Amino acid sequence: MMKNHRFWRLPAYFLIVGLCPLLGVWLAQKPVSPYLTFPPIPTPSQPEPFSWAAFLLIGVFVIACLSPFLVKIIGTKMPSGNKPRETRDFSRWGWFGMIFLAFFWIIAWTRFPLFEAIQRFTFAPLWIGYIWIVNALTFRKSGHCCLLDRTTYFLWLFPLSAVFWWSFEYLNRFVSNWYYIGVSDLGPWEYFIHCSLPFSTVLPAVISTSEYLKTFPRLSNGLDKFPLLHLSGQTFWAWSLISISAISFTALALWPEHLFFLVWLAPIALICDLQLLTELPPLLKDIITGDWRRVWRLALAGLICGFFWEMWNINSLAHWKYNVPYVQHFMLFEMPLIGYAGYFPFGIVCGLFADFIMLNKTPSEEFSGITGNPEQ
Repeated sequence: MMKNHRFWRLPAYFLIVGLCPLLGVWLAQKPVSPYLTFPPIPTPSQPEPFSWAAFLLIGVFVIACLSPFLVKIIGTKMPSGNKPRETRDFSRWGWFGMIFLAFFWIIAWTRFPLFEAIQRFTFAPLWIGYIWIVNALTFRKSGHCCLLDRTTYFLWLFPLSAVFWWSFEYLNRFVSNWYYIGVSDLGPWEYFIHCSLPFSTVLPAVISTSEYLKTFPRLSNGLDKFPLLHLSGQTFWAWSLISISAISFTALALWPEHLFFLVWLAPIALICDLQLLTELPPLLKDIITGDWRRVWRLALAGLICGFFWEMWNINSLAHWKYNVPYVQHFMLFEMPLIGYAGYFPFGIVCGLFADFIMLNKTPSEEFSGITGNPEQ
């Protein structure tokens, strides 16, 4: 097994994510240069027409994936004698976060001449306010939060998040599922800086939301009682699945209209596969022991953050729009309704990526050691 497991994993991840789609473009006999221009040129092209078959197929798949969790939660009684935790008063710094968020929300959705210079750059402050408030809510419920108890880990999530989301921006070059409005006049460095700031809030938002959901045991009750799994031949499976991940990223660029969903699924496989070469990913370790609680919380956290991303996007001066093949219908804000299903795997990949780079203890393990696991 390889030893210096942290230092090679990130380059390996970006090497596969970076080169395999370009290989797909080359195999499709398309010019490579348009996929490497920076900043990217907005592509408001017409997506493939709406298809009821595609919509229903995706819908059935999503319901099939969610059903075991919902059945388990609804059908499992809460442990007897499980007393509700005493909540604290909402902290002063939490109220400051509320004011901060409200201030930038007003600026984002209005066009006051006084704030014209910053109106298209409000997304990062909005999400800083969200992260601030969610940590305050977590602290109110449990007396602990990532911001206060794991400050170094929490702060490192911001630059890591920017790197993380740029990889999705790159993958979007091949599927063109979203494009940005109101930033076309920015030069390369301006575009990079102004985009990196909101991108840096993605991981802190999802991880913080997942930790807040942990303070509601009912939301994941019974999800630690799934059947145990057995994993043998760890290294063999890792290399085999890395090959499958590489093929998936290549196929993504070959048939983007049909395989666009791999943007959200292939990174999950690749991150787990690369980590399997050195140790079991914490999420996979939980799954093997029959505990799906953190997986479920991350998936829900992705959906919750997705709702706020789309809501704040709708009236912001600088914003994005979607071109999603076959399902561009039944819109909630700018996002097609079925597109919100993508936030479930995205929340999971956020947790995987944080563990992938900054593995020792996950935030959940740390909090369990400090406070006792509220789910037990």
